[in-house]
Amino acid sequence: MSLKVKNLTFGYDERPVLKDVSFAVEENELLSILGPNGVGKSTLFRCILGLLQGYEGEITLHNRDIRKMGIREMAKHVAYIPQSHYTPFNYSVFEMVLMGTTVQVSAFSKPGKRQAGLAEAALERMGIADLKYRGYTQISGGERQLVLIARALVQEARMLILDEPTANLDYGNQIRVLSQIKTLAREGYTIVQSTHNPDQTFLFSDRVLALKDGRVFADGPPGQVYSEKLIKVLYGVDVEVQSLYGDQVRVSIPKGIVQTDYPRKKALLN
Repeated sequence: MSLKVKNLTFGYDERPVLKDVSFAVEENELLSILGPNGVGKSTLFRCILGLLQGYEGEITLHNRDIRKMGIREMAKHVAYIPQSHYTPFNYSVFEMVLMGTTVQVSAFSKPGKRQAGLAEAALERMGIADLKYRGYTQISGGERQLVLIARALVQEARMLILDEPTANLDYGNQIRVLSQIKTLAREGYTIVQSTHNPDQTFLFSDRVLALKDGRVFADGPPGQVYSEKLIKVLYGVDVEVQSLYGDQVRVSIPKGIVQTDYPRKKALLN
């Protein structure tokens, strides 16, 4: 499932948000959209999902203009995973995942054996089958994020759009969630995620799209895009980018922070 965005421009009232944004993403690819708060990442997602219509430019899924696609048709191709999700009812984890199959049944039908099987398989795939009967509101933030990904998988869409999937998660859950996302991309899913974390972007992404003031500032493989200049332009801070393990990992170190033994540590790691 390929996505192409061409010359996308959008604003609220007289306030421009996105300005002439163009990029493409193919199947088997994990694209991370990097940028500070208010740069237009969420607005871009709403345009791609067809929730905002008054834009200029073109958005196509597999060469089809999304303006010509209805909600149910879009749901067969694209699944959206929000940053966080709270429900007033304490549904079980299994029920939450099963809700992702609603696009497969009519308005007057209920999920059947096939849908239940999809939900079971998705829970196994995310490694959370043991949570099946737990209340969704009673599990951890990282577990809830994995539940939302499982719910997207049973939708059987081949493109996943994730809005800051590791926001508010502890380090362990960040790695678990990102590892699952990377695995899905390797298995043929087209994945677009937004993020604030440059180091994770380098480690997990196939490509990076950096947005600044609503425009594309950089677009390319992490090794070509991730630099001290990029961090300075996007976030307004001076950092030193260090490479580890033969440039397989890059970390940003704020300038002015004393790292007296860093060269020795780097030598040991390499």
